[in-house]
Amino acid sequence: MTTVAFLRAINVGGRGVVKMADLQKAFTAAGCRSVRTFIASGNVVFDAPVGVDVLRPRILKKAGALFGGVEPVIMFRTLRELEAIVKAAPFGALTADKTVKLYALFMAGTSTRKPTFPLALPKEGLEAIGTNKGDVLVVSRRKPNGWYGFPANWIERELGVPATARTWSTVMKVVEFAKRGAP
Repeated sequence: MTTVAFLRAINVGGRGVVKMADLQKAFTAAGCRSVRTFIASGNVVFDAPVGVDVLRPRILKKAGALFGGVEPVIMFRTLRELEAIVKAAPFGALTADKTVKLYALFMAGTSTRKPTFPLALPKEGLEAIGTNKGDVLVVSRRKPNGWYGFPANWIERELGVPATARTWSTVMKVVEFAKRGAP
């Protein structure tokens, strides 16, 4: 089954720096097949011949070696799950709005907190508009300083669960990349 691994806090601001070729080798050594990476932000597409539940501990160990023995936080989603999110078009007309940034936050687990959506953090221009099977969808608006708010830390605090953010355009590109299959 084609699966995508989203690594948290990789190659961000000079921290967690890992070469994608090394990450690809780690996933292959863990037993994954047809391993490919998409851009340098820790998106790994692979086939899981024995299932992700079996591969997960091996992947965490092999990838952890790249982070000095610290086990990374990795969110796994099947290609089918990602295709369903994209097909649902959760952002609707906002995808055409060039004044916002749209994010999908992939959660590492289920939140014990039950927030009521939408959630807002006005000073950062952030609004979590809802969830899709536990993953959180966020709209980021330009702040007075001209920058956009980044939602990952905020959502982690709100839900009490580690998460990793990808722009909506990246999610759509990852899906297309995964659908193309191994070269």
